[in-house]
Amino acid sequence: MPETTDPDNMTEEEENSAVVIDGEVLGNTQYVAYVIQENTGADIFRIEPVTPYPTDHETLVNLAADEKSDNARPEIAAHVDNMEEYDTIFIGYPNWWGDMPMIMYSFFDEYDLSGKTIVPFNTHGGSGFSGTISTIAELEPDAEVNTDGFTVSRDNVEDAEPDIISWLDSLGYGK
Repeated sequence: MPETTDPDNMTEEEENSAVVIDGEVLGNTQYVAYVIQENTGADIFRIEPVTPYPTDHETLVNLAADEKSDNARPEIAAHVDNMEEYDTIFIGYPNWWGDMPMIMYSFFDEYDLSGKTIVPFNTHGGSGFSGTISTIAELEPDAEVNTDGFTVSRDNVEDAEPDIISWLDSLGYGK
């Protein structure tokens, strides 16, 4: 989620983690998910904690570091009731401290994605996937994890739509 909804009054940290599309502020990963949805017809499910993450950047960074060091499993606010109906799942997340946010571990703990295809994508500040695709494969050993995920720097998200579409087409998921 973006740290602000005001496109005209963003701090540098807010500008780093959000894009403004047609006057609307979207989180970087949220924007990539929307482009995927738009070009595949996929459903979107937001993995959000019961206790919302803080919108203040420094507070969020500190919380992310604490969650990682504690190996936390934040409780997920909502649940996918019909996971069995999906064969392919695009999993998107920002890179936090060289890893997925800990709530992603909560998600993988909650769902058995055996027999499904998992297609990872992420946004980052310079770290790319940082081995998270391998981590997903370890967490979901009976799923097919696509190792050709899409990763984009926060500096390039706003202009990434053609690259996202090309990536989807190369995997056979484009419309």
